[in-house]
Amino acid sequence: MAAPASAAAAAGLAGMSTDNAKGLVLAVSSSAFIGASFIVKKMGLRRAADSGVRAGEFAAARARVLSGCLDLPPRAGVRFVGGGVIVGEIANFAAYAFAPAILVTPLGALSIIISAALAHAILQEKLHTFGILGCVLCVVGSITIVLHAPQERNIDSVREVWDLATEPGFLCYAAIVVAAALVLIYFVVPQHGQTNIMVYIGVCSLLGSLTVMSVKALGIALKLTFSGVNQLFYPQTWAFALIVATCVSTQINYLNKALDTFNTAVVSPIYYVMFTSLTILASVIMFKDWDRQNPTQIVTELCGFVTILSGTFLLHKTKDMTDSTGPSLPTSRSKSASQNRFSIEIVPLKYRDSVDEETLPLSLPKADNRYLMEDFPVRYKDLNIA
Repeated sequence: MAAPASAAAAAGLAGMSTDNAKGLVLAVSSSAFIGASFIVKKMGLRRAADSGVRAGEFAAARARVLSGCLDLPPRAGVRFVGGGVIVGEIANFAAYAFAPAILVTPLGALSIIISAALAHAILQEKLHTFGILGCVLCVVGSITIVLHAPQERNIDSVREVWDLATEPGFLCYAAIVVAAALVLIYFVVPQHGQTNIMVYIGVCSLLGSLTVMSVKALGIALKLTFSGVNQLFYPQTWAFALIVATCVSTQINYLNKALDTFNTAVVSPIYYVMFTSLTILASVIMFKDWDRQNPTQIVTELCGFVTILSGTFLLHKTKDMTDSTGPSLPTSRSKSASQNRFSIEIVPLKYRDSVDEETLPLSLPKADNRYLMEDFPVRYKDLNIA
């Protein structure tokens, strides 16, 4: 089975167009720069903590990197973080000019894998077993999508992209997205923005799909311009640039609000799922990526995407988990029906007063769980826990 699989993979890579290969390299490079910048940020935070600088102050300095406010240590770390993110975003921008969004967008999950792997190797942050499984799932899903991604269509002018964007199908999609975003911003955000995580993320994801389509159009215009076919005198190029600026500024504003209001570990996977799903949908409608593929290829790409989503959720859910047991919990001991031994079962706190005579509240030690292997021949009653 290994030989046919490797042969199929080689055939898939051999059949990849030059533009798709360039987009793949740029997308992976983008993830590498962004993932590495997160590790440098953590190293800087540790140095800052050792030198007495609070994490919030360092984060504020990093956020102001584009304006040149580099007045907090460690300066080299801040520069590298800002530079790494900027280079990564530029590479990601260029990737959309060469490869379809179905190929580029899901590969953003690789930055999570690179960050987790570097944290494991450099910062000695051990990955949970399920975290390793999450990394494997992301890699498998990415390979699946790369091998079955559609070929980028040949576009000779930015006016062709404009014609695709003004077709009834995409105009309908864009109108629905803009209307939904406006309803969320003006009616839902004031009432539920601080309590419902889907509100801020919904605005970011909806506008993000339009951002990527405009970024791709602008990237194609710049690619053609650098190849000798000037596209800068077309008004469509500047129209796409205006859409990018408007959507990106709004998107960043509400993404920052989501990160300030809710846990990053929850925001990141939900945003990744919604943003990637809507971006792929927009690309399918606008560039008709699936019109050049058979149903088997489409289903395989969807399976690869779901695999990446599963791996991403596992990584985020287990990134702070270790193999040691958690904090103290009240437990109960009940007689086993099949063995003359006692087993431990969890009893919710609110039911502590209503458990039967067999209940034994135990304070679970954080590091030593040897009591799990011990028998309790004595029946405890009226045990007070301080």
